[in-house]
Amino acid sequence: MKKLMSCAGAVGVAALVLSGCEGSGGDTEVAADCTPAAEFETITDGTLTVSVPELPPFTQYEDGEPVGADIDYVAAFAEANCKSVNWMQTQYAGAIPAVTEDRADMATGAFYRTEERDAVVGLGDPVYVDTMASISADGVTSIADMEEMNVGSVDGYLWVTDMNEVLGDSFTIYPSAVEMQADLDAGRIDVGLDSFGSAGERLKDDDEYTVETVESDDRVAASVEPAQITFPHTQDNDAMTEALNEWVATAHEDGTIAEVLESHGLPAESADTGEPRLIG
Repeated sequence: MKKLMSCAGAVGVAALVLSGCEGSGGDTEVAADCTPAAEFETITDGTLTVSVPELPPFTQYEDGEPVGADIDYVAAFAEANCKSVNWMQTQYAGAIPAVTEDRADMATGAFYRTEERDAVVGLGDPVYVDTMASISADGVTSIADMEEMNVGSVDGYLWVTDMNEVLGDSFTIYPSAVEMQADLDAGRIDVGLDSFGSAGERLKDDDEYTVETVESDDRVAASVEPAQITFPHTQDNDAMTEALNEWVATAHEDGTIAEVLESHGLPAESADTGEPRLIG
């Protein structure tokens, strides 16, 4: 993880620049005539403190500044509600504990809406989905076509169990994308499966492979209903949840969600979340 060198956070939506770091006192001032879309309490009055792990293209630090799709969304949400932002760099495993321990109001990092998380933090409506993606030299997207191939996947994704049942011995599960990519390069597998964001970021400068959204197949639930992403925030802060849901609804309607996804190399169709659901 890159060392935090400054407290500035520059992001792209609506040319927003909202900055701060934990305990820095360097928050951007909000205009005196700003009218918030909603009122809700935060740890520090007037400031939204947000944990930022390293997970490009959703969240990361570049030259000391937080950037990514999640950063753009949260900055726009804060601006709509007349809050400055205190960006707090964390390890990925510490992003949600920062919220549960009242050190941050909200976490970024493409977190799934799960029943387990719903028990300890607030979960707003889905912002986008984590799309199942294929990595191949030939642009393979059909699971039916993959039945005639050797296929691998990074472990831990929602589709792993279903794909293992569909493909059997021709399916290999890897502990990380590094091992899977090595086998793909060596020709030991024909197709690799990963989330679109992770694969697209890793292979953005690689002309040998294409990263494509996998076609829906009823045998693989995650290809039909992918995991929904939201921003975990302080539990029982109903006013914040309502404010977030209102902003998300508006951002879906005006195209902001899809626009930000595309600006970070993610598919616009990932904005099509469907009704809110939790992973059990």
